[in-house]
Amino acid sequence: MDIERAAFLLKGVAHHTPLDRSVTFSEMAGLPVYLKLENLQKTGSFKIRGAYNKIAGLSAEEKRCGVIAASAGNHAQGVAYAASRAGIKATIVMPETAPLAKVSATKSYGAEVVLAGAGYDDAFTKAKEIQLFQGMTFVHAFNDSAVMAGQGTIALEILKDLPEVASIIVPVGGGGLIAGIAAAVKERAPHIRIFGVQAAGAPAASLSKHKGQRVITATAVTIADGIAVKEPGDETYPYIEKWVDDIVTVDDEAIASAILMLLERAKLVVEGAGAVGLAAVIQQKLPLCGPTAVLISGGNIDVNFISRIIERGLVKAGRRAVLITSVVDRPGALQRLLGIIANSGGNVIHISHNRVDHQVPLGQAEVQVSIETRNTAHTEEILAVMRREGYEVSVR
Repeated sequence: MDIERAAFLLKGVAHHTPLDRSVTFSEMAGLPVYLKLENLQKTGSFKIRGAYNKIAGLSAEEKRCGVIAASAGNHAQGVAYAASRAGIKATIVMPETAPLAKVSATKSYGAEVVLAGAGYDDAFTKAKEIQLFQGMTFVHAFNDSAVMAGQGTIALEILKDLPEVASIIVPVGGGGLIAGIAAAVKERAPHIRIFGVQAAGAPAASLSKHKGQRVITATAVTIADGIAVKEPGDETYPYIEKWVDDIVTVDDEAIASAILMLLERAKLVVEGAGAVGLAAVIQQKLPLCGPTAVLISGGNIDVNFISRIIERGLVKAGRRAVLITSVVDRPGALQRLLGIIANSGGNVIHISHNRVDHQVPLGQAEVQVSIETRNTAHTEEILAVMRREGYEVSVR
C-alpha cells in the first residue's frame, strides 16, 4: 500500500489532527499518554482518509458508475463526503440500527441512504446485491489496500508529532485502520509496538490474532457500533498477523466509562468505537512502557445515547441515587424529610409521593427521592443521617 501517496492526496482534504498529551490519563496510566483526536477530523472520524484516497484513485469509468458502500456510519460519511467532492453519485447501505445522527449526516453530504439489516454484515450483503444490479463501484470500509493506505496516514502524523512514541493503541473492527497504521509504523520504526483493542461483544480480530488464522464470530453486539464486525478482512488480516503486537478486548461497561471520562475530564465527545483504546489503558489491559499514543477514532455519537451513559455513569459512581422511604401522611412530613437531605448536602432532582397504592399502609405515603451527591461515601452519609432520624430507607 502506498501511504506516502495517500498523504499527498489528502493534503487540504483531511485535517492533520491534534496529538494531545493528557495529564489526567497519563497520571492514571503512570506514563505519558497522548490522544490522537480523529474525532475532530472532517465528518467526525478518521474514515474520510481511506474513503477519499480510494475514490481519488478510481478510473473515469468507475467514477461514472457511481460508488456504493456499506457502513454503520463513519465510513458512510467519509464516502459521501469524498463522492461529493469528486462530483459523483454515492449510495450508502446502513444498518437499520444505525444512529440517527450518522444517517442524517450521511444524507447531508448528498448520498442516498438505504437502511437494511441489524448490523454491518447485513448492510454489506445488501450493498453487494445493489452493486450487482446497478453496476456501481464498491468502496469497502476496510478490506481494500487504498482504504488501508489512507488510514495509515494517521501514523505518519503521529511519528512526526511524537518521534519518541513507544506504543500506539488502535480501535479494531474489520482491521483496515490498524493494518494501515501497522504498515506505516513497522516499515519506518519497527521497535514501536502496535496494539489493537476490540469490544468484547465483537472480538473476531482478537480471536484471529491469537489463533493464527481468520475467525468468524456468530454475532457482533456492542455499544461500539463502528467496530461491530464479525470477521477481519482477508486483506487486512495478513498485516495484523505480521505487524500487530497484540489485540485485547474491553467490555461495554468499560467503553461507556471511558466515554464518560473523556467527556468529563477531557471535554471530548467520543463514540464507543473511539473510546475502546482508552478503556484498555484505564483497565491496564496492555503492557505499556514509554510515551503512548491512543487513537480516538471518532466522535459521531447520538446525543440520546450520551444522556444514557451520563445517567448510568453517575449512578455507578455513586453520584446519583434513588432513596425509598415512608413518611406519615400529614402536612410538613415531606418538608421535614427533604430538609434532612438538603442539610446533609444532597441535591433533590425528582420526587415521587404515593399514598394510594394498596401496598402503602393507611396514614402513610411512600416517597422516592432522586438525589445528586458527591460520591458513594456522601450517599452513605445521607442514609446514616436519615436512619438516625427514624426513617427506614433503601437505595435503588
